[in-house]
Amino acid sequence: MEKIPVRNIRRGHPLDFGIQDIRENMADKDMVQELHRHNFFYVLALEKGAGEHEIDFTPYQLQDRTIFFLRPGQVHQLRIKAGSTGWMMQFTTGFYHNAQLLRKIGAANVYADREGKALHLLDTIFREYQQQQDQYREAIKSYLHVFLITLLRLQQQPTKNNAHTYTQERLEALLELLETHIHTHKRPSQYAAMLHLSLYQLNAVTRETLGKTASALINEQIVLEAKRNLLATTAQVSQIAEQLGYEDVSYFIRFFKKQTGYTPEVFRNNNS
Repeated sequence: MEKIPVRNIRRGHPLDFGIQDIRENMADKDMVQELHRHNFFYVLALEKGAGEHEIDFTPYQLQDRTIFFLRPGQVHQLRIKAGSTGWMMQFTTGFYHNAQLLRKIGAANVYADREGKALHLLDTIFREYQQQQDQYREAIKSYLHVFLITLLRLQQQPTKNNAHTYTQERLEALLELLETHIHTHKRPSQYAAMLHLSLYQLNAVTRETLGKTASALINEQIVLEAKRNLLATTAQVSQIAEQLGYEDVSYFIRFFKKQTGYTPEVFRNNNS
């Protein structure tokens, strides 16, 4: 089955890390990237920018002092207009492995850095990466850690509906499991077991944080992965159903239509 294109960190990056200056990379031309996914964490940070960025079929307009953070496996496409400035950074868990912090940051895809604190740190990381002075690897890891903490603080604006920290952490762990196990695990009880929770506790987590049941969240993840494959590949619906763990393609088509209002083929045709 044809799969969504996956981009890897280029060979020659022994750090499992890379950072590029957007303006230098674009050479006064628009940058256009078709639908694809990464097997690493990806950061698009704009000091000044214009264009469009679509992440898992949610469209965003590029704006000044905006940072996009993508988890491995997320699908996106973008168009950055000439004259934009900022950085593109990528890294793997082999380079930075604070899984708990990465889960927290990955809970959101967009951050508004109005004061420019996170952007300033990226500028420092870029200079360290370019100059490669003594102990630059350790310096980059340290600045990256502070950069992620800065994003976390941008994310944690106080609201009346903030979930309890433990509950939020359980949700983040669930979302990570869904990304990796959705092809084989579709029952809430399976995820509850992996998280060492009862089914009642798991539903309490999703209701408190998202206002929906665990089953509804699982269904959304299945549909998201189906949409990714429908729009980013030319695979037949039967192949996509099989890849998602459905032996009965008719059941998969009925499920998709119930969730979206469209059959997979109609969805593909309407969005191609």
